[in-house]
Amino acid sequence: MPHHGNEAEHSEGNEPRKPVIRDNRKVDPETGAARHPDSEAAAPTEGNAAPTEGNAAPTDGDALSQAEEILNGVEVPAEESVASGAAAEAHAAELRNDLLRLQAEYVNYRKRVERDRAVAGEMAVIGVLNSLLPVLDDVDAARQHGDLEGGPFAAIATKLENALKTYGLERIADTGVEFDPTIHEALIQQPGEDIEVDTVSQVLRSGYRSGERVLRAAQVIVAVPA
Repeated sequence: MPHHGNEAEHSEGNEPRKPVIRDNRKVDPETGAARHPDSEAAAPTEGNAAPTEGNAAPTDGDALSQAEEILNGVEVPAEESVASGAAAEAHAAELRNDLLRLQAEYVNYRKRVERDRAVAGEMAVIGVLNSLLPVLDDVDAARQHGDLEGGPFAAIATKLENALKTYGLERIADTGVEFDPTIHEALIQQPGEDIEVDTVSQVLRSGYRSGERVLRAAQVIVAVPA
């Protein structure tokens, strides 16, 4: 018997086609989220053409590759690439300068200590020499009066004077030399003949010096031009 109408209505087993029901509700009954029909309609279907390579959305792999390309394309300045090495070199230079400064300070300190030690030793010797000057005056007076000639103390006086010379002690007792106010103390001035400058004519008390230091000026009589 011929069939009339659409043959799609008849399938195998003569089962009728099930009706298609479209859900146009704006709220999803399962999740409760709002639906957006406009955006769903705009979504591509199977019949729509697939996006081309130029307008395709980037995937995670594409984003990573783009970030890698950006980082590789950035030029790092040479100063930044050697920043750590330059900092280490600067620190080493600073330590070297500190060491040199410390060494210089130590050398200066050692020189100052040695100089102070030498000055202290010199002052100690001068103190001893000054304390012995009255003894030398007595020895000098005894010699002038002839008390040491042939006496037992002549050898002792000579040894004492020689021992003091080893410490730089020098006597200022020359006559006939030009008057020098730095080593002579004029007690008396007398006019002299045939002299052009002030001259030491007589030593009343011997003076002494140690090196460049005058321990005691000689007391003298000065002859001045007439």
